[in-house]
Amino acid sequence: MNRLRHTTLTFFKKLLISVRSYTRSFNGFAAYLTPQEQEKLADHEEVVSVFPSKTFQLQTTRSWDFMGFSENVQRNPTVESDTIIGVIDTGIWPESESFNDKGFGPPPKKWKGVCKGGQNFTCNNKLIGARFYGSDSNFDSARDTVGHGTHTASTAAGNIVKGASFYSIAKGTARGGVPSSRIAAYKVCSASGCSSTDILAAFDDAIADGVDLITISIGANTPEALENDPIAIASFHASQKGILVIQAAGNSGFRASVVSLAPWIFTVAASTIDRGIVTKVSLGNGSILTGKSVNSFKLKGTTFPLVYGKEASSPEQCDEEWAKSCQDNCLQKNLVKGKIVLCDSFRGRKEALRAGALGSIGLQDEGMDADVSFIVPLPASALTKHDFSLVESYVNSTKSPKVDIQPSESIQNLDAPRVATFSSRGPNSIIPDILKPDVTAPGVDILAAFSPKASPSEVTSDKRSVKYSILSGTSMSCPHVAGAAAYIKTLHPDWSPSAIKSALMTTAWRMNVEHNQDDAEFAYGSGHIDPVKAADPGLVYETVLEDYIKMLCGLISNSTLRNFNCSEKLKTNPKDLNYPSMTVNLGSFESNQTIPFTEKFTRTVTNVGCANSTYKAKTSISSDYSINVNPSTLTFGELNEKKTFEVTISGNYTGNIISAALEWSDGVHNVRSPIVVYSFY
Repeated sequence: MNRLRHTTLTFFKKLLISVRSYTRSFNGFAAYLTPQEQEKLADHEEVVSVFPSKTFQLQTTRSWDFMGFSENVQRNPTVESDTIIGVIDTGIWPESESFNDKGFGPPPKKWKGVCKGGQNFTCNNKLIGARFYGSDSNFDSARDTVGHGTHTASTAAGNIVKGASFYSIAKGTARGGVPSSRIAAYKVCSASGCSSTDILAAFDDAIADGVDLITISIGANTPEALENDPIAIASFHASQKGILVIQAAGNSGFRASVVSLAPWIFTVAASTIDRGIVTKVSLGNGSILTGKSVNSFKLKGTTFPLVYGKEASSPEQCDEEWAKSCQDNCLQKNLVKGKIVLCDSFRGRKEALRAGALGSIGLQDEGMDADVSFIVPLPASALTKHDFSLVESYVNSTKSPKVDIQPSESIQNLDAPRVATFSSRGPNSIIPDILKPDVTAPGVDILAAFSPKASPSEVTSDKRSVKYSILSGTSMSCPHVAGAAAYIKTLHPDWSPSAIKSALMTTAWRMNVEHNQDDAEFAYGSGHIDPVKAADPGLVYETVLEDYIKMLCGLISNSTLRNFNCSEKLKTNPKDLNYPSMTVNLGSFESNQTIPFTEKFTRTVTNVGCANSTYKAKTSISSDYSINVNPSTLTFGELNEKKTFEVTISGNYTGNIISAALEWSDGVHNVRSPIVVYSFY
C-alpha cells in the first residue's frame, strides 16, 4: 500500500498490476510487486511509503453502570441521533434487536455512504450503512458470521434491550454508550484475520462516507513502525478530517506488546468490571470449589463419575503427560462416556467434548487467561492450581470419585477495575516518549449482541445459536471508549478529536498501583474512563495536524516525509507533543546504578470549563523525585483561552518506573496528567 498522487499511479500502471486503489479520502493503491519493483517505487519522490500487506487479528452490560454512566445520564438526543459511528470489524448482524430502527428518523443529511451489504442484507435508520471488502473469497456479504463485529457495534452504540442474557447468565439491559446514534459497518475480517488492503479501503470509504468516529478492534501481532502501519496511516487521514479513531491495545499481555502506538489514535487497554462469572464444582466429599467459565448447561443428576485424563487413555494413543492434559485424540470414548474428565489443561475441554464426556474440569491458565471466563461447549470449569490439587487428591484417595458441575452464576468483583492479564502493555516500542495505552475500559466478561450464525464457544461442533454472548478482550474495551467519546462529542460537537481524547484521559479514575506495580501506567495509561466527568473536564490538551507533523519530522526519515517541510526548526521531540500524558525514556540503564535526571515538558491547555477561572497546580510527592510547574497558577478570563506551562521533574533513577502526576484544579474540575520516567532499550 502506498500514498502518492494520481499522476504517480498513472506512471506506474505499466510497471504493476493494481489490486485496489484508495482515492476517496487519501491517495494510494495496493499491488503485487517484486522486490525490485518495490524498491523502484519507493525511490519515487512522491511516494511516502511502501509496505507489505499483512494479516491483522481481531482484538466483549453491567459495564456502563459500573462506570457510573446510567441510562438516564444527561444527553443531547438530537445531536446523538446525528452522530455516526463507523465500525471496522467482522461485519454486523442487521436483524439484531440492538440495531432495530424503531423510533429513528432518516439518516443525518451529512451521511454520504451506502448500504452495500450484499444479498439478503438490509440497512435501516439505525444501521445506515454497510460495506464489505473482497480480499477474502468468503466475503460475499457484510453479514457477520463471527459475532465479533456485532458485539463491538452494539457495545458502542446498540439500542437499549431489556432482559438480554446468555442463557440467563449476566441477565440485564444491554445497551451501547450512545443508543440513539447511527452505525455504519465495514466488514474487513473473517475468523482467520483481516487484510491490511481491506482495512485501508474501509478507512478510505468511512472517511468519505461522513462518519464521526471510527472504532477498530483490530491490530497486528507485533508493533509496526508508523510508516508501515496501515491503521496508523489511515487514522492520520481520519484525524485530519476531524474523525477520532479508537483502537484496541492488543491481547498479548506482555510488556512493550501494545500495537496501537500513534499519538493521534486513542489506544485502549482492558480491565474488569464489578461483575464476575464463576462456575462451581461440587465434589462427592462435600467440598465446593469455585472455578471460572461461562457454563449454560445443567447436568441431570446430583453427582457423576470423575475420571482423570491419564486413566481415560492408553499408552498406544498418548504418553502420560499428554493424556493428563487431554490433548487432541488422547481420550477413549468408551472410558469417558457418562463421566466428567479431569484435565491438567482447561483446553482439554475440547477433547472431552469430542470424546463424548459429560463434562470437564481443567487447570486454569495462570497466564493471560487467568481472569477470563470462557464460554464452554459442555459443562466445564477452570480451577486455580490450589483447588485443582484438591480435586487431584480427592481422585487419588477415593475409589469411586464423584463430582457435579453447576451452571454459572454472577458474583461481585470487589477489586474492580483491574487491568486484565491479557491486555497488552507499554512502553511504546516505536515512540518511547509517548505513553501507550492511553486509558483502560471494561473488557472482561462483557455481554453484547452476537451473530446467531457463530458458535458462542468457537467450537465447530457447538451448534448453539444466541442473540447475545459474553466475550473478553481489548476488542471489547475499545468500543466502550468509542461510545464514551461519541457521548462527549454529542455534548460538544465542535470539539476536535484531541480535545475529546484529552477529556477522557484527564478525568479518568486513578487505578490501584498495587495491582500493577511492575507496569503501572504501561498497563492502564491515564486510568479508567469516566464518561460523566469527561463531559466537563475544565481544561483540554489540544493537538493539531502541524503538531503531529513536527513530531514526525523528528522521528521519521526525511525521505519518508517528502511532502512536508522538515527543517530543523520544525522538528519537535515527541515528549513535547501537546499530549495529555507526559513520558520520557531515559535510554539504556545498567542494574545496580543510579542515574540523576532532569526532564522538562512543555504543554498548552485550553479552557473549556468556566470563562473566569483560576487553576492551581498540584503534583505528586516522592523521595525519588521533585516536580516544579511554571507557572503554578493559570488564570483564564474567557472560554477557549490557551495557557502554556512547563513541568520539570528531577530525581535519581534506579531502574524502576517512576509514576508521578500533575493535577490542575479550580476547585470544581480536576485535570490530571500522569508523568512517567523510565528506561527502555
